[in-house]
Amino acid sequence: MSRYSIRKLFVIAAALLLVLGFLIVDSSAQRKKRRRRSSAPRITNPDIYQPTTNENANSNASGDENSATNNNANANQQLSEDPESMKRTIRTLSNQVDKLNDKLNSMEQSQQSLVDLERLSRAEQRSAQLRSELRDVQAKKADLAAHLEDVDFALKPENIERATQGYGTTRPEEVREQRRKQLEAEKQRGQTQLDQLQTSEDRLQQAIATSDAEIDRLQKKMDAADRAAIENAKTKVQENQPLPSPTPTPSP
Repeated sequence: MSRYSIRKLFVIAAALLLVLGFLIVDSSAQRKKRRRRSSAPRITNPDIYQPTTNENANSNASGDENSATNNNANANQQLSEDPESMKRTIRTLSNQVDKLNDKLNSMEQSQQSLVDLERLSRAEQRSAQLRSELRDVQAKKADLAAHLEDVDFALKPENIERATQGYGTTRPEEVREQRRKQLEAEKQRGQTQLDQLQTSEDRLQQAIATSDAEIDRLQKKMDAADRAAIENAKTKVQENQPLPSPTPTPSP
C-alpha cells in the first residue's frame, strides 16, 4: 500500500476513537445527574380533616334551635313585663285606623259632591236650553196665530168679493169660490202647524218642569251634605278639646 492510503486510514481511526470517547463521557455524565435527582428528598403535605355533612347539619340545627328559643323567651319576657306598652301601641293603631276611615269618608263625600255638582251644572244648562227652545216655539206660535187671524178675516164674504172685483171676468162666482178654497187650504195648513207647535210647547214645558225638579233636588242634597259636614267638623272639634279639670271642693 502507498503511504497516502496508510495515512488516510490512520486519520479515520483516530477520528473514530475521538467520537467514541465523547459518547462515553456524555453517557457517564447523564447517569450522575439521574443519581443526584433521585437522591433529593420529597416533601408531602399532611391531609386536612374535613367534617362530614351530618355533623355540620346537626351543629347548624342546634344553633338555630337555641337562637329561636332565646328569641321566644325574650319576646315572652317583654310581653309579660310591659303590658302598658302594648296597650299604648293598640290605642295608637286604633287611632290611625280611625283617621284613615275619616279620610276615606271625606274623600267619598268630596267625590259625591263633585258628581252632584256636575249633575247640577248639566241640569241647569239643559233647563236654560229648553227655555230658549220654548221661547222660539212660542214666538212661532204667536206669528202663526196672527196669520190665521188674517186668513179668517179674508174668508169673510165681503172681503172675498172685494178681493175679486178687479179680476175682470164674466164669471165672478167662480173666481170668488176659487179664492175661498185657497184661503180655506191656507187656514188648514196654518192650523196643522199651530197644533204641532202647541204639542212642542207642551213637551218643552214638561221637560223644563222635570229639569227644574232635578235642579231643586240636587240643590237640597248638596245643602244637606254641607250642613252634615259642618256638624261633623263641630263634633270633631268638641271631641279633641280637653276635658275641664274638676274644681276642688273646699274642706270644711
